Amino acid sequence: MHFLGVQSAGSAPSSSRSPQDPAATKSVREDYTRFTSVVLPHLDAAYNLAHWLTGNRTDAEDVVQEASLRAFRAIRGFAGTSARGWVLSIVRNTAYSWLRKNRPTAVVAVEDLEAVEIALVKQGEPDADTPEAALIAQTDANHLRAAIAALPTPFRETLVLRDIEGLDYREIAEVTEVPIGTVMSRLARARGRLIAAVGVSMTESTDVSNRRGS
Repeated sequence: MHFLGVQSAGSAPSSSRSPQDPAATKSVREDYTRFTSVVLPHLDAAYNLAHWLTGNRTDAEDVVQEASLRAFRAIRGFAGTSARGWVLSIVRNTAYSWLRKNRPTAVVAVEDLEAVEIALVKQGEPDADTPEAALIAQTDANHLRAAIAALPTPFRETLVLRDIEGLDYREIAEVTEVPIGTVMSRLARARGRLIAAVGVSMTESTDVSNRRGS
């Protein structure tokens, strides 16, 4: 998977800067070098997130291409904190812009989570190993992918960022632009829905196997 549409330093568009200007050429080269070190290592994560949000390989590639251009244009604004979080934030925003334009019904809002957030903060972080986590780990990959894809978008992106991409709560809060408490709430609810869906899938699979064996 590659970021497309980002040109090398010597081939910057001539409309804004003259290619004969040494200072401009040096500036573009520096931007490209920084882009290479900051963005390129996170291409797989960028594509994975775009794919989970759009649900389609071709659409995900379109999102990543647009995100690459946005990242290149904004590379001077990168503050040097979490490159992974910064890149995924751009990919997420690009994906939502794409969804609003092409699939407006896919961009759904979740209900007020304040009460759940307060309860979760009192209970602690929802990351401890549990029987439910073991159940997810044992689930057939196809069932698991289908269950994740069926989650509401805010829950799905939080689950993907945490359990697949490995971002911490602070990074997810920055990427999704919500408080950490909301991240915790959405993650817990995403896992809860996933566990319920996985349990049904496993039960149905067991029933089918039993019927075939009888």
